[in-house]
Amino acid sequence: MSAENLFTEEEKSRIMQSVKMAERKTSGEMRVHIEQNCNQANVLDRAAEVFAILELHRTRLRNGVLFYLAVEDKKFAVLGDAGINNSVPPNFWNSIKEKMQENFRNGKYTEGMMEGIRMAGDKLADKFPHQADDVNELSDDISFG
Repeated sequence: MSAENLFTEEEKSRIMQSVKMAERKTSGEMRVHIEQNCNQANVLDRAAEVFAILELHRTRLRNGVLFYLAVEDKKFAVLGDAGINNSVPPNFWNSIKEKMQENFRNGKYTEGMMEGIRMAGDKLADKFPHQADDVNELSDDISFG
């Protein structure tokens, strides 16, 4: 299955809506990136490359989050920027990944992605609440590589 065909159009829409809903509670910015292969031995290294390519580090408060998924390699990562990493407990990203992985193992990719986005959004709302002057700094669209 190709990266672009992992989700139906309706599922892609639900995932993007999850991003929009999460971002209504926080000034944090979230992106979902899906590609066929990881192209790195360590999935976090590839996620960091994609993070830079998508310019998630350019948010005003350094509170971008990337949900990265390599379909064929069955690898994924959740990566937050420095502003977030300085504010959340050390196991925060792993707890999100574990919940997502539970869904992925059961073939529930859409639900897993949405759950991870919701969890990240809830935590970001505590540390980076939505501001009256908040603007959407990054696209909510799913990107493919």
